[in-house]
Amino acid sequence: MKRLLALLAVLMLTLPLPGALSEQPAAKTPREDFIDRMLDVAKQEFDAARGRALRAAYAGDRYVCKNFTVHLFRANRDAFRMAEFPGTGLVIPDNLPAKESKPLAYGAAWIDVPAADGNPFYAAASFRYDAKLSKAENRELARDFLRQTKRGDFFQMAANYYYGVGAHSLVFTRDYDAQSDSLTWTDSNMKGKKIDGVRHGYIQFDAVKDVDWFVDAFCRKNGGATLYRLRDDIIYAP
Repeated sequence: MKRLLALLAVLMLTLPLPGALSEQPAAKTPREDFIDRMLDVAKQEFDAARGRALRAAYAGDRYVCKNFTVHLFRANRDAFRMAEFPGTGLVIPDNLPAKESKPLAYGAAWIDVPAADGNPFYAAASFRYDAKLSKAENRELARDFLRQTKRGDFFQMAANYYYGVGAHSLVFTRDYDAQSDSLTWTDSNMKGKKIDGVRHGYIQFDAVKDVDWFVDAFCRKNGGATLYRLRDDIIYAP
């Protein structure tokens, strides 16, 4: 009897507790891993900057806003593909040229590159100011647009905001927070200063503003913005 009780005790110690298996975290998908890696690079860049403004004046400067988001993507893209096009390397589109953006201001959208050519993003949502609607109606549409934000979304806007006027690019680091009606992101050169006459920008990570701050920025005549989201069929490169 004692031997049987001892055996049962050993079995109880080795068997998983009820529900333990279900409590294990779900395996990360390649798409989630891609997003995590991009945001890890952003955090590394933020930490390395140690609060310093970095040069963001010339077309090749990494810390120009668009270049920074492109850097996050390109630093990780070689490890991933789309299941539909596994033999095609991934690319991120440039901004739509000003001439092709009209009547919108430059900076509200990217060039429409087909997935077959390597573009793993799609326009998940967009806002374009509609002059036929009232200002209040446009603002409500802009709010609804922003509340669709998901972690890892790339954001492109043509705006006039506290820190500057024109195109701006960033990446959201969290889903839209309904409780605080706020958005959280990483970017470079939204804030900046001149050093010896040359523009330098600050990297931000997990910066937070309420939805209306963004609405104030791009919800204006000829203004607009787009949320670009990675496709669901992201896989690891063969």
